[in-house]
This record gives sequence, structure tokens and C-alpha cells, in this order.
Amino acid sequence: MPLLNLEGVEKVYQQGKVSVPALRGVDLQVEKGEFTTVFGPSGSGKTTLLNLIGALDKPTRGKVDFHGESIQEMSKNRLAMLRRHNIGFIFQSFNLIPVLTAYENVEFALRISGQNGQPARERVEEILTRVGLEGMFHRRPSELSGGQMQRVAVARALVKEPRLILADEPTANLDSETSKEVLEIMVRMNEELNTTFIFSTHDPMVMEYAERLLEIRDGQISRDERRQ
Repeated sequence: MPLLNLEGVEKVYQQGKVSVPALRGVDLQVEKGEFTTVFGPSGSGKTTLLNLIGALDKPTRGKVDFHGESIQEMSKNRLAMLRRHNIGFIFQSFNLIPVLTAYENVEFALRISGQNGQPARERVEEILTRVGLEGMFHRRPSELSGGQMQRVAVARALVKEPRLILADEPTANLDSETSKEVLEIMVRMNEELNTTFIFSTHDPMVMEYAERLLEIRDGQISRDERRQ
């Protein structure tokens, strides 16, 4: 059973009386452990696709199944539970809580999924160390570089050991060397934990690291390339 199965997915947004199609009949299967990049021009439907896969939105038509369970048939509570326990998100703007330290930002992801106590504390320390932030646990975002903040965001997404991580332009605000370091962290986590990664990007470096390339144009997948 694939981790994700999309069949005939369409998404139409209403702007007043005007219907604006964002996705036009997308069919897609993603297996557990894939390292996939979605790319295409601005407005092609990349972010819309990630929002549907991440259960942040529902399709206008078609179906999106997560490990055999239909996302569009889930209640609000079930959708929240799915996101909380099974999906991690990494954003280009980091989305860290400014008043919390690096440790507390990562710990918060565990707390909202109901995990606490000594095992949770050890897990937070372990994941921050694995992404190269040992000695920076108690720094707030304002005391970190852009690359360090993105490492915190990666750790926050990984700490609950989700089945799927969605990364929307994760290197957009990073220099090339830092982008490479962050990508190599995610490649290592993909290999060690068999976590599925799906990126949305314009960055050629991200595409170089991908095992599968999906190109979207005008709301449709125009290219699906798997690399050996």
C-alpha cells in the first residue's frame, strides 16, 4: 500500500464569481521512504498540492488517501490528529516561536502530540544534536543564523518521527553552503529513519538531491522522473 495515493485530484478556488483552477486531474502515488521534489513555475500548483497532501486543505474533486485512509472523509479532529502525529512541516520562513529557545521550539512539537517526561526530553536533545545544534539548545531564534533556525525547523519536524515531511521552499532563505548542509541532514534522516520527504522548490540544488522529480505545469504533472 502506498503512503499517498491521489486520483483525479482537482482544486478550484473561487475569487468572487471567478473560478480559478489550481490543480487539474492529478494522479500520483508516493511510497514510504521516497525523497521527492516537486518543481515548476510560480502559480503552477506546487503549494496547493503540498497543502492537499498535508491535510491542510481538501480537493474540489478526486481523492487523496493517506496510507489507505481518505483525507476528504476525515473529521476536523481526525485531520488534526493526522497532522499532529504523522506529518511534519518545514517552511521557508522557519515559523519558529520567537520567545521560545531552540530546545523549547522542538519540545513543543512533542507536547502537542501528547509526549512529555524524560523520554521526550532525551528525544529533543538527541534530534537537536543530530542536526548539528549541540551547545545551542537555549538560544532563541533571534540569537541564531538563518541556517541554524532552519536546522531547528528540521528538528521540530523530525522529533515526533512522522511518516511524512513536507518542505515548502526550505532553502529559499539560505545561502548555497547552508542549503547543502541542511539538505544533507534531511538525506541522512531519510536514509536512517525511512521518513518520506516531499519538497516544493525552485532550487536546482534541491532537485539534485531528489530521487524523484515531479514537474507541475498549469496544475498538471508534466514530468515524473525516478533516478537510480
